[in-house]
Amino acid sequence: MAVEVAAIAASGATSTLVGLAVTEAWTRTRARLTRLFSRRQGEAAPGDEQLRAAVDEVATALRSDDPHALGDATDRFRRRLRHSLREESETARELVSLLSELQPEGEEETAPVAAAPAGPDGISYHVPPALRPAGPPSEVPALRTRFINRSAELTDLAGSSAYGTTASHVDVRVLAGPPGVGKSALARHWAHTMHERFPGGRLYVDFAELRNRAGAGADVTDAVGHCLRSLGVDDTLLPPSLAERTALFRSRTSALRVLLVLDDVTSPAQVRALIPQGPGSTVLATSTARLGELSLDGARPLRLAPLAPEAALLLLADRCGDERIAADPEAARRVAELCSGLPIALQVAAARLLNERHLTTAALAAELADEQRRLAALSVSGESPVSTVLDSSYRQLSPELAHGYRLLGLIPGHTFDTATAAAALGSGIADAQLLLDVLEDMSLLEVTEDRRHRFHGLVRVHARDRAAAEEPPDAELSVVRGVLTHLLTLTAFADRSVRADRTRVVDIGPLLAGRRDPFAAPDGPAPLDWLEAERANIMAVLRAAGAHRLHTQGWQLAECFTVLFLHHRHLGDWRESLELGAGYAQAAVAPAAEARLRSLLSRPLMDLGEHEAAERELTSALACAEVSGDVVLLASALEFSGRYWDRSDPARAIAAYRRSMELNARGGEPRGAAIAAFFLGRAQAAGGDPTRALDTLRQARTDFLALADPDHRMAARATAALGRTLDLLGRTDEAVPALREAAGALHEREAYAYEAECLLDLASIAERPGADRSRLRDDLARALAIHEEMGSPLAAELRERVLGAETS
Repeated sequence: MAVEVAAIAASGATSTLVGLAVTEAWTRTRARLTRLFSRRQGEAAPGDEQLRAAVDEVATALRSDDPHALGDATDRFRRRLRHSLREESETARELVSLLSELQPEGEEETAPVAAAPAGPDGISYHVPPALRPAGPPSEVPALRTRFINRSAELTDLAGSSAYGTTASHVDVRVLAGPPGVGKSALARHWAHTMHERFPGGRLYVDFAELRNRAGAGADVTDAVGHCLRSLGVDDTLLPPSLAERTALFRSRTSALRVLLVLDDVTSPAQVRALIPQGPGSTVLATSTARLGELSLDGARPLRLAPLAPEAALLLLADRCGDERIAADPEAARRVAELCSGLPIALQVAAARLLNERHLTTAALAAELADEQRRLAALSVSGESPVSTVLDSSYRQLSPELAHGYRLLGLIPGHTFDTATAAAALGSGIADAQLLLDVLEDMSLLEVTEDRRHRFHGLVRVHARDRAAAEEPPDAELSVVRGVLTHLLTLTAFADRSVRADRTRVVDIGPLLAGRRDPFAAPDGPAPLDWLEAERANIMAVLRAAGAHRLHTQGWQLAECFTVLFLHHRHLGDWRESLELGAGYAQAAVAPAAEARLRSLLSRPLMDLGEHEAAERELTSALACAEVSGDVVLLASALEFSGRYWDRSDPARAIAAYRRSMELNARGGEPRGAAIAAFFLGRAQAAGGDPTRALDTLRQARTDFLALADPDHRMAARATAALGRTLDLLGRTDEAVPALREAAGALHEREAYAYEAECLLDLASIAERPGADRSRLRDDLARALAIHEEMGSPLAAELRERVLGAETS
């Protein structure tokens, strides 16, 4: 059928359908239409089902309270019928014939509808009088709760709006941010606050609703038609094409100052078609996507971040009452934190506290703390607004991107770089970067200052939930294994870069073969800096390794990772990583690895004052070392054992160190022998033989510097021990410069715990009567900062000493 004929037939049929729908003949008409579609079901054309749905939508719209529903529905029916007629659909032809047959005689005079002026095609359309607008439109929905915070964003919007008699442009702002962050609430609040600025009216389009009704692609055409009807344009004058509608919209708004709030926009085209022509007008578009292409149209972004903790708590109190918050402030803060600062989540939490009077804030916080139950806990009467808004963004992803989104949610830890993402996905760097860019643009991911990525709080929970529902059971194992292998490789490179000849059980050669060492590159990261930056993520993957029985890789990562803690004493993480590693080594029946990890574990335990636990670990370590048959490993376990006995039995410690020296020499480990000699010298000094200790320590320092790869860090520790021994001998004038030299060298080598030991030795000397106190306060303050960073129990005592140094 020709385009012009199809258009005329579709317009006439639409007019008849609407006319029949508001008469008593509708029941009979509906029955005839149902028989028509049922009869032709067996030979239906591809578009017949959409045509039937369009008829149903017109009928539904007539029962709706929405003044635009009928206009939108008839507009879609007319376009659907026109398309079907052009496609030579027999069902469409029969429908037109049926409606022509059913049209009551004298309808023009008797139907309870108003006749609109004839359109260009000479056909009159019937539109109920209630749809005719009266006065400037005011469509922006009012908020049903008090608006909280966002003062900075409101000021930004108010100051940038093209307002005033001299305004010469249209202001376009894109309010972007993660789902549920409050973009729509901000736009609505601002629209009502500033209503006097827009005498031409305030229009509102909900693109999420249009997508659900019209489908992707048709929503822009419907949106422009919706706005034209709001501005008084009759259905008879609505052009069929988007280009024509956009031109008419611009013409219609050329003399008006209007505000358009475009909610849940997903593409720049949706905004471009609705930029009004009138100077002083404003467009507020809300979107999870950044819509950066709109900057070419003069649009400016306004990024919304989740609420800060205090603002989140204020919103929670406003919704559920100050008394609920005051009853348990700490639990209320925890609830606000677990809602990730998202207003929609805070509103649901508040609703639960209001509706479930026996639910305490502490109980709600406990529910939300369980990541697997968090989204379910954020629901009221079976409705989950949080899941709804997150699902809305999720559905916009292609199947391939949605798969990647789900897998990224399974990564242990809360931040990841592109290489880690690629390891999780099992993809190349380029494909991983593409996914990250899309998710960042959709505000599902954010980029940290150090260029790592992280999910917004509840988004990660949603991604994991979707993975549990849609991925195969072994998906998480695959992700954890990929990330664990990736981080193990890099941690092993970092470990080797810091000290290649350090005693270790894991054979890192095969692990690193054929791989590029990023720390060896001229512009590569410093290994300890990288380990520090990835510390939380490595801890997370270590914890995850056990749940997936990745025991061998788990203990290997724990052993390599300990190089960080030998320099930066994060005692809590050090202890946990070694406890996990020792358990994994035991599960893997790897006695040599278990011996090494339990020996190392004694170190943080002793620093934390848990000496009995340290002794138990050392006893197990020595037994495992004997079983392994590795003399160097046994020598290392004896060295750690000597350190334990240093505190209570110097003679036993000296015997352990001498035996360690012998075994290291037999095993061809000159560095291990030098370390044992260093501790032997310290034990000799503590045991009352400082003169012999000086000789032992000087030899140890010489041996450290004579290694093929000189160990300057251990040489500095030997210098510090020499300073202490000189002080024992009363040679304090020699001791102070030795300790000061050692502190500087240890700081340079990032051995901060040992730097603190030197500074405390210097402080003790300075606190003696008549001593030079000029650097006392600075030395104590630096030592305090180190111990606080370590989480050391000595921090409280050091704070008192710093205060004493300030007042003396």
